[in-house]
Amino acid sequence: MATVDIVLNILESLKNKNPDNFFINSLHLQYCNKGGLSKKQMEGLHTFATQSKLISVSKLATLEAIIKKKPTRYKSEVVTRKIDTNTDNNEFEIVLLQILEKFPQHKTALGLMVKCKQINGLTASDKLEINRLGKILLNK
Repeated sequence: MATVDIVLNILESLKNKNPDNFFINSLHLQYCNKGGLSKKQMEGLHTFATQSKLISVSKLATLEAIIKKKPTRYKSEVVTRKIDTNTDNNEFEIVLLQILEKFPQHKTALGLMVKCKQINGLTASDKLEINRLGKILLNK
């Protein structure tokens, strides 16, 4: 039993009818080289094949089923962190200085000190980390 590659069949039929069409040629080239097309590319192929009226309804239905099987990819939203610039960071800077007096090479404390001195300031999670380090390292 031979398998029928519907996508390749549609691409070759459209390519034979319109040999100068850049869209179909690029899809055909990618399909032959990489072995597949993305969902968006297949949707474009389906639209093009529907408009050409050269492809049978059964092949279009099969192509549509293949498209529906493919997962839809969504881009996630960019997460922005809220930085508390209104409060004074002096108390956290003092705790960090105490930690650095006792442990001058402590990488987390050094990193938080750099953040503390920057214009952006410390985030809420940074402040919690400073408090945690102070409790652990300074026995407060």
